Amino acid sequence: MNVDNELYRNVQTYTGMTGLFSIVIVILSIVFVWFVVQEIKWETFFRFPRSPKARMFQVLVAIIMGHLLAKFILEYWGYTVLLKSFVE
Repeated sequence: MNVDNELYRNVQTYTGMTGLFSIVIVILSIVFVWFVVQEIKWETFFRFPRSPKARMFQVLVAIIMGHLLAKFILEYWGYTVLLKSFVE
């Protein structure tokens, strides 16, 4: 019975750490994309590039593209973890 509790705690810890890792990767990806988005010449798309509507669009673009980048990173990480069992 003690072994089952320890296994349960290990699975809980692994799941929690995986969730925390995923959250950190998503936030860092959004921040990274936000800095990249700032380099775009928004004057070609908006008459007033510093207006609230333009800023909201930039935030949405950063969130969407950051999420896609994070999804790619996390899937790639998952594939490499799966490959570990293939090599062993």
